[in-house]
Amino acid sequence: MAKYVKSWDFYGRTITVENGEMAKQAGGSVLIRYNDTVVLSTATASHEAKDTDFFPLTVLYNEKMYAEGAIPGNFIRREGRPTEHATLTARLIDRPIRPLFAEGFRNEVQIVNTVLSLDPDCDSGMAAMFGSSLALCISDIPFNGPIAGVIVGKVDGKLVVNPTVEETERATLTLTVAGTKEAINMVEAGAKEVSEEEMIEALEFGHERIKELCAIEEEVIAACAKPKMEVVLYEISPDIKAYINEHGKKAIEEAVSIKGKLERYGKIEELSQQMVDEVASNMTWADEAALEKAKKQAREYCTEIEAGEVRRLISEEKIRPDGRKLDELRPLNSQVDILPRVHGSAMFTRGETQVLSITTLGTLDDAQQIDDLTPLKEKHFMHQYNFPPFSVGEVGRMSSPGRREIGHGALGERALRAVIPSIDEFPYTIRTVAEVLESNGSSSQASICAGTMSLMAAGVPIKAMVAGVAMGLITVGNSYSILTDIQGMEDHYGDMDFKVAGTREGITALQMDIKVSGISMDIMREALAQAHKGRMQILDNMETAISAPRDHVSKWAPKFAILHIPTDKIRDVIGKGGETINKIIEDCNQVKINVEEDGTVAIYHNDQEMIDKAKGIIEDLTREAEVGDVFDATVSEVRESFAFVTLFPGTDALLHVSELAWERTPNIGDVLHEGDTIRVKVIAKDESGKLKVSARELLPKPEGYVEPKKGGLRPQKGSGHGYHNNRNDHREGSGVERRSFKKSQD
Repeated sequence: MAKYVKSWDFYGRTITVENGEMAKQAGGSVLIRYNDTVVLSTATASHEAKDTDFFPLTVLYNEKMYAEGAIPGNFIRREGRPTEHATLTARLIDRPIRPLFAEGFRNEVQIVNTVLSLDPDCDSGMAAMFGSSLALCISDIPFNGPIAGVIVGKVDGKLVVNPTVEETERATLTLTVAGTKEAINMVEAGAKEVSEEEMIEALEFGHERIKELCAIEEEVIAACAKPKMEVVLYEISPDIKAYINEHGKKAIEEAVSIKGKLERYGKIEELSQQMVDEVASNMTWADEAALEKAKKQAREYCTEIEAGEVRRLISEEKIRPDGRKLDELRPLNSQVDILPRVHGSAMFTRGETQVLSITTLGTLDDAQQIDDLTPLKEKHFMHQYNFPPFSVGEVGRMSSPGRREIGHGALGERALRAVIPSIDEFPYTIRTVAEVLESNGSSSQASICAGTMSLMAAGVPIKAMVAGVAMGLITVGNSYSILTDIQGMEDHYGDMDFKVAGTREGITALQMDIKVSGISMDIMREALAQAHKGRMQILDNMETAISAPRDHVSKWAPKFAILHIPTDKIRDVIGKGGETINKIIEDCNQVKINVEEDGTVAIYHNDQEMIDKAKGIIEDLTREAEVGDVFDATVSEVRESFAFVTLFPGTDALLHVSELAWERTPNIGDVLHEGDTIRVKVIAKDESGKLKVSARELLPKPEGYVEPKKGGLRPQKGSGHGYHNNRNDHREGSGVERRSFKKSQD
């Protein structure tokens, strides 16, 4: 096949698609150039269907650090397990693609995206989504695409497509939206309290750009597509369906209406097992393999019956499995101060979903270091989500966070980040951990509610309370039903999982996944309005537990003080080889000190007295005396006609004999001695910062006093002694980067 290359302009940037040269043995491959961002996307499928009860699709997004001219920062200096960003991007691509495969398709499909070159202002994730869709569409794999995605930013009040890094930092809304040319089928958003109408406007804006990208893909498909492979879609035996319809269907449908989750699931499991046993014993099978397949299909069909009844009850009778109205929340309960020794804790319960959130405050040095292809290299706020198997009454492997945990944690972090104070306002690294104790749907949104309250209990001055609610959708023909606060069964068997989080003023995060090909803007608008109502009710309940952030942090949390010093004084605080700052740490009971390159100094300790002591020492080291300042100075050296006095540690000034008193003093040594204290006023400061002080300026001037003629400020000839403002101004250590000191040996 000849190499195919074609370029298009897409809002000021160039998209180039290449096919036919790289990765030719893959089922389908394209090289996507988006300005200087280059992504290789491949799609390959197995030729035989897998014996599974799910579609085995795997989407990978491989970040190569060479793409930005960097070497991985780990010990082995090569890429290892996917970063959180890579995992989240892979999920972002998977979600709009998965619904567009035929029901019953069981061939294993693997999509691999490799970032080869990175232009930070041309998002590699969107290029990879575009490439994934194209690779599938031109391959031999049956796929009902194309799809595409864009990022919509609201910058300075205007909507922009695929904003730059600088624009994203200024944006009040960042929305990733994907779909087909007919409809949207995936949404991910973070925002600074935007309205529902603003969100709808951004969605519509994004969908118009998706249509343009799909048109580009259709042009490539027409030129490069391979014939599609013949596949046999998985189907359950009609004989098994007929037997279960006659002997067990009615009982399973009745069990769906049992209100308690465990009781309902237990009864359905009992009836399903009964059907499996009867199919195995009452029907004839050719061999052991056929028998095992029949058992598996019998269980699958019982699940189909369960799903069908859930959908029928909701769509036709407007009855939910637990008896709630479509827009009704489950019972709510909010509590704070669950754990005595942590910095902040709260528990939020919604029906049979319960989350315990713990907030921990650390120093700026505790920030998470990021080693991926994003511009962000350090995080001072982290929200993490844990979902143990006991939360759903199961036994399972407890391991490191999987894709689901990482995804739910990122959603919660995005929702809460909008209200987290800046480092200048609250110089802590903040970590919230959501421990799911019980789950029956919407646990990610419960983690946001619990996280908000634990932050407030910890004394974090968040800007507003954030609550989240998960919305669902059941579509049958042309009718649809939107559900508020979906539980597990409604999520599993429904057509949409639409999570909305925000404050009373607006939305801070949004995520939508659907199992149908797309939904209309009218449904989206109605779902957002219904979610707003539910969010207000949840916030009302949360406020019964805690209504405002506490004005102090826990006694177990580190306290802090902030001061700002001139950047040219950083070396004076640090000292030669860290000598000065280590001495401060030692003298102040191992305080922790962060020094930023802009001169911001943060001091942390559990004892406020030690913080104040360290702060005073640093202020003395970096203080600059100005004309007019008054000090109780200590005499450090006396000469015949002048003396050096120490105004504060590290800063000396010259006191001439003529400035000692209004009357003439023949010899300054007759009046002052080393170690004496004298009150002086700064009367002169030259361009180099050298100071001259006077004692007489603070004394009453005699009546009729006439100033005698005298020479200028000059040490006695031959004394070999100049004077300087700061004794430490030749010490080493520039403090160009932030330095963190924990103990004397650092």
